Amino acid sequence: MDTEKVDLKNMTLPELTAWVESLDLKPFRARQIFAWIHRPDFTDFSQMTDIAKHVRSLLAEKAFLSRLEPDKVESSQDGTVKFAFRLADGQLIESVLIPEDDRYTLCVSSQVGCAMGCRFCLTATMGFKRNLEAAEIVGQVDAALRWLLARPGATGEKTRINNLVFMGMGEPLLNFDHLLRAIKILMEQRGHDFSGRRITVSTCGIVPKMKELGEQVPVNLAVSLHAADNDIRDQLMPINKKYPLEQLLRACREYPLPPRRRIMIEYVMIKDLNDSVAQARLLVKKLHGIRCKINILPYNENPDSPYQAPDEETVENFRQILRRAGHTTLLRQSRGADISAACGQLAVGDNNLE
Repeated sequence: MDTEKVDLKNMTLPELTAWVESLDLKPFRARQIFAWIHRPDFTDFSQMTDIAKHVRSLLAEKAFLSRLEPDKVESSQDGTVKFAFRLADGQLIESVLIPEDDRYTLCVSSQVGCAMGCRFCLTATMGFKRNLEAAEIVGQVDAALRWLLARPGATGEKTRINNLVFMGMGEPLLNFDHLLRAIKILMEQRGHDFSGRRITVSTCGIVPKMKELGEQVPVNLAVSLHAADNDIRDQLMPINKKYPLEQLLRACREYPLPPRRRIMIEYVMIKDLNDSVAQARLLVKKLHGIRCKINILPYNENPDSPYQAPDEETVENFRQILRRAGHTTLLRQSRGADISAACGQLAVGDNNLE
């Protein structure tokens, strides 16, 4: 491929407009081009039937369009679908499509692997390979939409992705520039037209970038907390030694939340570690003054981990303490565990694609 060519899928609309003008084309062409290239079924400049042929030829000469196609698609008994993608440089990532009635949530990856080393997460075992480009993030959305559209009898709401969550591989806020560009592309009205209400970015606690995210794009924030004191969180999440709970919770209080929205506090419950009554009561105290809701998830066990899930009674007792304190507390059901698509289970290597 000509190294001088640019990938149009990596550009926000303002960036595309500037590039189009550099070719001595009118700015309105950028709006036309943007709308075309972000159709999931778009493959070639020749499809742009409302754009003059000489302009299409110029685009083909100066630019290209990256496209992600899954190497492997696995379906769970509960309807969850996992996509494994091989990127242009041979690296591997995964994303997960989660159904809920006629609605779909897509869990996307932001990095190849992850550098955070969270003890309960299989992605940590991959180590960190590289950041994803914006086009590789958006490409996961396009691929999932094509899969939905290709199903027999797929029409209307059944072909839409209703929510996007950046909870796949990687720490999104450590790929801040590409994350921001991807979100702006996905929110653009002439493209996918996602509302910020339908996009959630999850972080393990990259404190310096949290406020900046909220100032740049009006998306939802989820914080992987998983403990109510520094001693336990240090054991589970090495990032806590750099940004301890006090700094993280201060950043939550300072996050520029849009009206009527709350931060999602994520809490994976692990037997005999963070599931005690004392932890629940301390959590109530630590979250005081933060507009939040709490998402509890019993640990997804795997044979390579020493951790276990608590029993149902322990989970319910923990939940009731939070609810009695006035916190909206959700018990998240594990989805896609039979295809290793559940929370904390995304980790790929070539053996996964055989």
